[in-house]
Amino acid sequence: MKIVVFAGGVGTRLWPLSRKNTPKQFGKIIGEKSTLQETVDRLLPEFAAEDIYIATGSKYKETVMAQLPTIPRENFFFEPTMRDVGPAIGLVAFLLDKKFSDEPVAILWSDHLVKNVDEFRKVLRMAEGEVVSGDSKFVFIGQKPRFANQNCGWIELGEKIGDENQAEIYSFKRLCYRPKLEEAEEFFANNRYVWNLGYFVTTPQYLVNLFKAYVPDMFEALDLVKSSFDTQEFQGVLNEVYPTLEKISFDDAILVRLAPDRLTVISTDLGWSDVGAWDALKEALSGTDDENVTKGNVELKDSRDSLVFNYTGKLIVGIDLSEMIIVETEDVILVCPKSSVPKVKKFVEGLTGTPHEHLA
Repeated sequence: MKIVVFAGGVGTRLWPLSRKNTPKQFGKIIGEKSTLQETVDRLLPEFAAEDIYIATGSKYKETVMAQLPTIPRENFFFEPTMRDVGPAIGLVAFLLDKKFSDEPVAILWSDHLVKNVDEFRKVLRMAEGEVVSGDSKFVFIGQKPRFANQNCGWIELGEKIGDENQAEIYSFKRLCYRPKLEEAEEFFANNRYVWNLGYFVTTPQYLVNLFKAYVPDMFEALDLVKSSFDTQEFQGVLNEVYPTLEKISFDDAILVRLAPDRLTVISTDLGWSDVGAWDALKEALSGTDDENVTKGNVELKDSRDSLVFNYTGKLIVGIDLSEMIIVETEDVILVCPKSSVPKVKKFVEGLTGTPHEHLA
């Protein structure tokens, strides 16, 4: 099986650590490695380095290749410009289709936290087996929910097909993308739903056929790019064609249109968290709601349910903090209640055209 790790997002909800020129997946958010490096580490040695591919923007080429020296140079795919996730997945699918048309391929993301690594590897192999056997054309990997999460999609499960220890295989019923709070609470109370992680296993050929069926204009453009792959004309064709593709999410382009026939879902507990925002990172790293999470030179007294990350040598002292987020970098200090984290992205977007634009 081939593995594709996507590492192209900007991650403004983790500002000021994550910025346009230094996105979160390349930063040492939690430990001494980037989340991109940790993602690849989770795959090795179960999957060989030559079977792992990295997809990102061309502006991050030097950073990505420096962080992943064991990945073969020919396994890096670079988008000339950002066109959203639909075209990004399409590009990789079409290029892999030229070499490994019928071989299973797993789509993963570089900015997530996965605590149960052995289970993660196991379900990838389970999904591979489903595709190889022909029992499924497309396998979603879902996280058993821990709370009524509004920041991710949900998958409604159909009939149970089988299980392997704590991992259960179901038929697919439907997707719901970022529900309202009332819906999320209803989903959480109902054991027929899992979080959609954006992880799935299928084949390049099946993906290409989906693009042909649902986004024919994009199919024709990407087919032109594929025909030039592994030739001297490839980079020129890619640079000319890719920026013309419609900006559209993979969910809107493909997933919401899928018929449930021969689609399955593996439901399990990966200890998964999307660390795309500071409040989500706090939830992922703390054992209880009241527990504080700190990094760097930090001292907290009489404080609860707060995240304080210090990326400088200075000391941060917090007294009587409750449900607060404090992040200090060399040039910015962010201070806000946990409930105000959704406003961070809007603030960063508002920096355009101001004297502080360089901090975005």
